[in-house]
Amino acid sequence: MNAVIELLKSHRSIRKFTDRKIETSLFHDIIRAGQSAATSSHVQATTVIHVKNPATRQKIAELAGGQPYIASCSHFLVFCADLKRIYDACEREGTAVKEGMTEQFIIATVDTALMAQNVAVAAESAGLGICYIGGIRNNPAEISELLQLPRDVYPVFGFCMGYPDQNPEVKPRLPLETILKEDAYQDEGDIGQIAAFDETMQAYYQSRSSSNKSSNWTEQMKVLFTEKSRPHMREFLRQRGFDMK
Repeated sequence: MNAVIELLKSHRSIRKFTDRKIETSLFHDIIRAGQSAATSSHVQATTVIHVKNPATRQKIAELAGGQPYIASCSHFLVFCADLKRIYDACEREGTAVKEGMTEQFIIATVDTALMAQNVAVAAESAGLGICYIGGIRNNPAEISELLQLPRDVYPVFGFCMGYPDQNPEVKPRLPLETILKEDAYQDEGDIGQIAAFDETMQAYYQSRSSSNKSSNWTEQMKVLFTEKSRPHMREFLRQRGFDMK
């Protein structure tokens, strides 16, 4: 197995960081590596906000649900889907843009996720740890105001990065045969595979070195998908210019 594949398979979310700061040259190289990710039609619809102000980071930590590692990590980033830059370029050419198209929203969001994952891999290859912060979508309007995000830009997720001060276990993933299908979608056998995976996750949660609990994958999904999840997001996106036409 080559080193890149082994690195990818060893990913863990890191939530405890040392006081060591990431060198600026390394940080910029990591962001440049992120820019090399695939991007739909070369639109590059992503802006990354490097949040340095301690007070702003502390406020975001509170708005994101009380996640202290936002304030304690070396570098905290907010990855934003950004159509404003593209719209502005079109308008400078005298072209009337068609705002609010669902496909544009998808392109910008996917571009942002692809760039962030490149950043994650580059960071981990340099011995850093990372943690995605979806909790910034708990209060996206307040965070957008804090970061002075203009219309046609929205915060997709936060991203902690720094030198790890913990060594957590790798969390198991669904069996390959559950998620990899040949020629067409078919779910024969999935029930048994997921039942076995639930046993794996139960054992993982009970034996891991921190935050032990009694749960499994299906139980977690039941909680996540039988309750309303951030119902404010639709109206927030509409107000930001993402109308989903």
